[in-house]
Amino acid sequence: MIEIDGVSKWYGTFRVLDACTTRVARGDVVVVCGPSGSGKSTLIKTVNGPEPFQQGSIRVDGTEVGDPRTGLPALRARIGMVFQNFELFPHLSVRDNLTLAPMKVLKRSRDEATANGLKYLERVGLLAHQDKFPAQLSGGQQQRVAIARALAMDPVAMLFDEPTSALDPEMVGEVLDVMVGLARDGMTMMVVTHEMGFARKVADRVLFMDGGRIVEDSAKEAFFEAPKSERAREFLSRIIH
Repeated sequence: MIEIDGVSKWYGTFRVLDACTTRVARGDVVVVCGPSGSGKSTLIKTVNGPEPFQQGSIRVDGTEVGDPRTGLPALRARIGMVFQNFELFPHLSVRDNLTLAPMKVLKRSRDEATANGLKYLERVGLLAHQDKFPAQLSGGQQQRVAIARALAMDPVAMLFDEPTSALDPEMVGEVLDVMVGLARDGMTMMVVTHEMGFARKVADRVLFMDGGRIVEDSAKEAFFEAPKSERAREFLSRIIH
């Protein structure tokens, strides 16, 4: 589903991604972890185009992300993205947040977009809040709405950029529960997170990044039981204990 080959990116003279290569098979859940500034968020933002890259190639379901002929808005419509800070439209109700993009981008009727959006709002347990505005919701509820909004576009894959990092600890679980459900339903997912409990529970593979490089690309069991690099062992000892 997602093929990343030798991707490098610079900010001026600073190399933020260094020849990154990995694959995400259809239905797989890949957790991307590592210290701050290691390039995790930048890597997944190159997958659907918010971050351009200077070298290498990325293909999503056969579409070349870096090809100038590729329509990035159409590509992004097929790849859901959930950010740290929800990014909901504050002036729109929850229902309108879910229906705007399907109507504008996918050209669905209001009735069709509303029915589909409310289906996913029910899935994340917030159907009763459809008429509220984002400011009337808790952080965890806003993030669940953001996930429902991404799902309302019927994506082929989902990208999560530290979706629980802006939440109070009490709210983290409700968001992770939704993500666990998606994983068990077979959604292809790349997840940047420090939630190692989530990684242990649902990840198929773990990418460990440091200094813009993918230092380890291992099956979940191998990564937690016997990480290959000293840097990964140090990281795990700090974040788990």
